[in-house]
Amino acid sequence: MVCPFQDDLVHEGPALLRRELRLWRERIYRPLVDVMSFPDTYLYERYRFTSGTIAYIHDLIRPYIGSRTNGSRAVTSEQVLCAALHFYATGTFLYSVGDEQHLSKATVCRAVRRVTLALKRLLLRFVRFPGHEPIRAMKEAFHRIAGFPNVIGCMDGTHIPIKAPSQDDGAYVNRKSVHSINVQIICDAEYRIINVVAKWPGSVHDSRIYRESDLSGRMQRGEFDGVLLGDRAYPCQPRLLTPYPDSEPGPRQIFNWAHCRTRARVEMTIGLLKAHFQCLRHLRTTPERACDIIVACVVLHNIATIRGEHPAPQIDDPNDDPTHLPAVQEGRAVRDYICENYFSN
Repeated sequence: MVCPFQDDLVHEGPALLRRELRLWRERIYRPLVDVMSFPDTYLYERYRFTSGTIAYIHDLIRPYIGSRTNGSRAVTSEQVLCAALHFYATGTFLYSVGDEQHLSKATVCRAVRRVTLALKRLLLRFVRFPGHEPIRAMKEAFHRIAGFPNVIGCMDGTHIPIKAPSQDDGAYVNRKSVHSINVQIICDAEYRIINVVAKWPGSVHDSRIYRESDLSGRMQRGEFDGVLLGDRAYPCQPRLLTPYPDSEPGPRQIFNWAHCRTRARVEMTIGLLKAHFQCLRHLRTTPERACDIIVACVVLHNIATIRGEHPAPQIDDPNDDPTHLPAVQEGRAVRDYICENYFSN
């Protein structure tokens, strides 16, 4: 094909020639992929949700992710959501997500950010302490696991690796010499996350994250009728019970066994979260955006749990912290009382 400006450009110089050729070059569009037309098995493998749940999530966040233009080539809100879900599910590079859906890398980046912020808006709706069920029902559900009484939640910390930040990178290096965000997770007996704190660098200890959280003060003031179970990374308190450091055969050993069996719920919940959203294996973004993505994945995890769309549970990072913090006197008294009255026979 002959350029229609060729005769005029011969006398205008190479700079004008390059400019006019750019204007003349025909733009080629790739057809956008209709993700929702694929079967549920295909969708679940690549997006971790079936079409019904994708539609449900879309209805929740559509007002916040809709296109800002009415052009004929505008990306639809469904395509924006599916691009973000594909990134959460696989953790692959943005250009790989774009190649599958015929979107540019920049478009996928904007889609992930837009969906992430929209899901953060739903945090208080789907992540609520002590949960959406009555406290009595939560205690009964935990008691059925191993006979441990009065439990309303199990707590643990997990590290989400990130790329080394450009500023203050030393604060994000955890004890395994990996840059990470240390995330506090509290779950119920049904693998639903009922509290999440995702803002602390990897070098911060689990006990400090809990100590400085709003929930710690509320628990100490007795706002909730029940106790949390934590591992040896936390000090034993009246409202946060940890296992005995050295237990001989007898009631203390039975106490530790029931404590471990019950607290395994949070390890399995963290395993579910990371298995469902592979992006949490390593986030190649800034710490601030990584924290936003973690919260968004927690919201999606609860939606998946409520709607029955998650893989088989698996334990993540058992006995994660070797340090055993000393028990405070009041916490030791509560622990001894439960041990003597529930596990002495």
